[in-house]
Amino acid sequence: MSAAVVCFGEALIDFLAAPELPGAPHAFLRNAGGAPANVAVATARLGGTARFVGMLGQDLFGDFLHDELRAAGVDTAGVHRTGAANTALAFVKLDPGGERSFSFYRSPSADLLFTPAHFSEADFTGCAAFHVCSNSLTGEPSASATLAGMRLARTHGALVSMDLNLRPALWDAGADIAARVWPALCEADLVKLSRPELDWLAAGSGGEAAVLARLFAAHARLVVVTDGPAPLHWHAPGMHGEHPVHAVTARDTTGAGDAFVAGLLHGLVERGIGAAALDALVHDPDTLAATLSFAAGCGALATQRHGAFAAMPTRADIDAHLECRA
Repeated sequence: MSAAVVCFGEALIDFLAAPELPGAPHAFLRNAGGAPANVAVATARLGGTARFVGMLGQDLFGDFLHDELRAAGVDTAGVHRTGAANTALAFVKLDPGGERSFSFYRSPSADLLFTPAHFSEADFTGCAAFHVCSNSLTGEPSASATLAGMRLARTHGALVSMDLNLRPALWDAGADIAARVWPALCEADLVKLSRPELDWLAAGSGGEAAVLARLFAAHARLVVVTDGPAPLHWHAPGMHGEHPVHAVTARDTTGAGDAFVAGLLHGLVERGIGAAALDALVHDPDTLAATLSFAAGCGALATQRHGAFAAMPTRADIDAHLECRA
C-alpha cells in the first residue's frame, strides 16, 4: 500500500453566497468542505493516497459529502455515520478581495461525535502523515479523539501535522481556547499557522519566541507561518527563513490554506520525508525551497476558483503553474 496522508476531523457543507441579482432572493450555493476534508481531497487531486477519517450525519448533506470524497479519490473506509446529530453547515460570504466571513450551524453536529473508540487499526495502515486542525477540538468526544489519533499515528511511525485553522465562532462563549489547542499543537511534528494565529498565540504566551520555544520543546520540528500575499516564514530549532508566495488576484480564499497544507504534506510524503527527516530538510535549502514553492502554488491556485473541494488544484494544474513561473 502506498504511503497515505490521513486527515481526521470535520467535513461540512459550505453554503457560498451567490452574486446578488436585483429583485431575486439571496441564494447560497452548496459546496463540500471542511478543513481536514479539503486537505484529503487536495492530496488525492495531487496524485497522492488520501484517507479521510471522521463522522458524518445520516442526512442528505452527509450523503453528499461522502459521495464527493469518494469521487475525488479519497479513501472513506474510516468514515462513520450517525443519526444522533446532523452534518455541520457553514454559510460563507466573500468580500471584494475574496476574503471570507462565516456563519456556522454546527454544535451539536455529527463530526463532534467521533470518539477515540471509532479509530481502527486500518485507519493507520500505511499512514505516512496524519493531519488535524483545531475545529475538532471544540467539543467532546471529538477533542479527545483528536489527541488520541495524533498519538496513535505517532506510534505507527507517521508524521503528525496540525494546522491551527482557528475559527473562534465555533467555540462556546467563555471557552479557554488556548488551553484546548496547546495540547494538540504540542503533539504535532509539523505545525502550520497563519500570521494572525501566531500573533494570537504569542499574545497569550509571552511572545513569538516563547511560542516557538514551547513547540520545539515538544514534538515540533518545523513551523510554517503563512501571511496571505506576504512571504511565508518557516521556523525550525535554531533556524528560520522566509519564502516568497505566488502573486495572484484572489477570487475566493476558501480552502487556500488547506490546499497549501496538502501541497506541503504531499511534497514531504512524495520525497519520503517523515518526522525524523524534518531536521535534515531545513539544512537542504534546495529541497526545502522546492517543497515550499509547491505548497505555495497549491494555495495560490485554490484562490482562483470558488468553493472548497471544487477549488483544490490537480497535479496537472500545479505543474503547469510552476512551469509558467520557471
